[in-house]
Amino acid sequence: MSRAEFPDKDGSATGASAGGPGASSRLLRVAAALEGETGWHSAVRFWVAANIARLLLTGPGRDAAERMLFEQGEQWRELRKRPRPSRLDPYKPYLERRFTEGCTSVTQLHGELVAEQAPVTYGMVRAHIATLRRDPSAAPPRPATVRQVTGWLTRHPATLSAEDRIGLKDLLTRCPELDTAAGHVRDFGEMLTDRLGATLPAWIDAVEASRLPGLTGFALHLRRDLDAVIAGLTLDWSSGSVEGAVNRIKRIKRQLYGRAGFHLLRKMIQLQ
Repeated sequence: MSRAEFPDKDGSATGASAGGPGASSRLLRVAAALEGETGWHSAVRFWVAANIARLLLTGPGRDAAERMLFEQGEQWRELRKRPRPSRLDPYKPYLERRFTEGCTSVTQLHGELVAEQAPVTYGMVRAHIATLRRDPSAAPPRPATVRQVTGWLTRHPATLSAEDRIGLKDLLTRCPELDTAAGHVRDFGEMLTDRLGATLPAWIDAVEASRLPGLTGFALHLRRDLDAVIAGLTLDWSSGSVEGAVNRIKRIKRQLYGRAGFHLLRKMIQLQ
């Protein structure tokens, strides 16, 4: 680029006037030169930019220059939108892939790049990860919580939504132990619904053979009073009404604790 296209240090222009018809093309050439001269020191870049701005916006043709800056065609807008090259550019696909896999820790990602001798800083990685977090399409899906998975396993399959069924299927595919546990839960639910108490011993044996910690302990407690559990899963009789009456009496007793005697408790139970 020729010396005539740059202003002097005192702000006076040595070339044509800023507001003339060639201002747009000159400004684009200056921007192209600044884009290509990557070896310039930042102080020199600032001095050039400041003098160009002073020439265009404070000179005799400042009105025309201002309109030119805000009414430029597609070429000037594309030049403004062009991203500046960064040392992080070769490693952005790796960061995006790791972010999609669920690794969102800036410290861990920066450590992985430093281990590969990448010339990047912590601030570069943090800034790029911040842009990924603001983009909903790039954010990794949130993992299902323990409460959600428990609901998927214990609820009837017909009551699950399409999204829940997809999430449960994906979860069971990735975890064989959880798939085995889901099968035991479904079998026990069928016993409760259809009163298949006769199949309880076989179910307990299958659970103990699978060696799943939570279900194994549950099956062990069922075996301690096996006859009563089988009767509860087979007979139509239920002690639910009796248990409900007992709970109601206990609630009244707690309300009157320390404030009334047995006669008032008896009266309130009879009235209710």
